[in-house]
Amino acid sequence: MRAAFLDFDSGSGSDLDLTSLRAVLPDLALYDASTPSLTAERLRDAEVVLLDQCPLPREVLLHAHRLRLIALTATGYNNIDLATARERGIAVCNVREYCTQSLMQHVWGMILSLTHHLAEYRALATGGAWMSGAPINVQSHSIRELSGRNLGIVGWGDLGRAVARTGECFGMNVLVANRVGTAPVPGRLALPELLALADVVSLHCPLEEGTRGLIGAAELGLMKPDALLINTARGGLVDSAALAAALKRGRLGGAGIDVLPQEPPVDGDPLLDPSIPRLLVTPHVAWAARESRQRILDEVAANVRDFLEGGRRGRVD
Repeated sequence: MRAAFLDFDSGSGSDLDLTSLRAVLPDLALYDASTPSLTAERLRDAEVVLLDQCPLPREVLLHAHRLRLIALTATGYNNIDLATARERGIAVCNVREYCTQSLMQHVWGMILSLTHHLAEYRALATGGAWMSGAPINVQSHSIRELSGRNLGIVGWGDLGRAVARTGECFGMNVLVANRVGTAPVPGRLALPELLALADVVSLHCPLEEGTRGLIGAAELGLMKPDALLINTARGGLVDSAALAAALKRGRLGGAGIDVLPQEPPVDGDPLLDPSIPRLLVTPHVAWAARESRQRILDEVAANVRDFLEGGRRGRVD
């Protein structure tokens, strides 16, 4: 069976074991990346296509006459024209809950780094101040204990729960936001109430019509002046300009951002300004531990095998 992996370099790589994929797709062709014209060419004879972020619009799918399965190496599928795939009878499957441990570690790496001001104290240690014999003023970057403080979780899925469990290990009180636009759930808080109470807010909700711009200037204004905001979910949840302004004014204790509204940010983003204080920005890598990436390939192999046996494992339609 002819198969092509259109953007192998985007999330996989040479450090992974391809045994499971090769077992189910022995004729799999690996391509580091694919431009639109190369995508059309590489799909001409393919029956199965694997991809991460490579777009498959209608005009490409209409000419992929032999294509039977699109197997995503990711959870999101907004890069696929699902309507055309259904029209053509092309199955689409994705991978879910593959990076929980990696993302949880990234969230807590950001929280701990911001809470302990690791970047600022590293600068003091290596910039000459410490070597000069001058005493280090620990009040200049106040370190706080997490025990007894409030951790607000927005998005109570697998990822939000994992972050919450770790917070409990630090002795934090977990607050859970009610889902936007739904009936109140006992024990959960409306978002404004959670923002006002939380010392750390971690976002784990999907980007939908009701959550786009979920955290803007008004919401940031509700947060404690020393609170932290962490976003490893979707960039569109947070108003970048509003967050940048709040950090520059000292209105917030800090932020850890792994996702931006546009990725790659070829048109720039207010949060990429290196002068913004108390801000950690990483290029959408919270999911990318080697073990998570290996799990993706093994799950994709299982999805493909199940499809060939007539199943619907991982199907999104």
